[in-house]
Amino acid sequence: MIDLQHILKITRGVSWGAANLLRSYYRGTVGDGNLDIKYEQDAPVTIADLAVSEYILSRLQAAFGQEKFGYICEETYKSQPGQHPAELVWIIDPLDGTKDFIGKTGEYALHIALVQNNRAILAVVAIPEAEKIYYATKGGGTFMETANGCQQLKVSNNKLIEDLILVVTRSHRNERLEYLLANLPCKQQKAIGSVGCKVTAIVEAQADVYISLSGKSAPKDWDIAAPELILTEAGGKFTHLDGSPLEYNTGDVNQWGCLLASNFPEHEILSQKAKEILTEFAT
Repeated sequence: MIDLQHILKITRGVSWGAANLLRSYYRGTVGDGNLDIKYEQDAPVTIADLAVSEYILSRLQAAFGQEKFGYICEETYKSQPGQHPAELVWIIDPLDGTKDFIGKTGEYALHIALVQNNRAILAVVAIPEAEKIYYATKGGGTFMETANGCQQLKVSNNKLIEDLILVVTRSHRNERLEYLLANLPCKQQKAIGSVGCKVTAIVEAQADVYISLSGKSAPKDWDIAAPELILTEAGGKFTHLDGSPLEYNTGDVNQWGCLLASNFPEHEILSQKAKEILTEFAT
């Protein structure tokens, strides 16, 4: 029997420590302030990505070992590609929103999710600059924790579809996505950096809808797994356009296609409209 609350307690502690380490790099108080930026497949990687990855992995492995638990981390995945055979697999993004981290927007996050049978069962998303962590367990709800304590979060939305606020990316834009966003009935947009920041904005009703549409590349498991559970356990939805659930540790870390996250009660209507618009674009 898995004691999710025990695992969550340890993971929350690891997340706070990792968030504090990220903030130290962000403020230049660690080392000489040089982020030592390198590019891998046109994506930036900093010394902070690597240091926080090592921090999280070392502490989770010390707490849980490597016999029953597997580990898929953005910074180490290339050395161990493919589907992990363990029943319980950690999926980790030590720094989601590296471009925002480098650009000093403050809109970066870290994600830790625990996956069983290809679905997330535990998640933590830390937003270091807000000094908040969001956590959820399957069937246990979503909570936000600050230095002042915890509170449960539940989404609520009685807006008309045309009044919904889309949270959009500053990068990873393509012609299909631009066409889709331009033709949806909801026209208000708010640009936010990392996926973790986007989804927690939806949970806190600062925005309502996020759409990911893959092109030449796609978001990875570590971008999506933790934010998805944070949103769904708060009562929102995060699905493929056909309504099918997102799955992780399938052997392909890419989340291809169109993904829709919302706090909108009529999520399925929004999905259908997006499907129709994408069909129009293709004809």
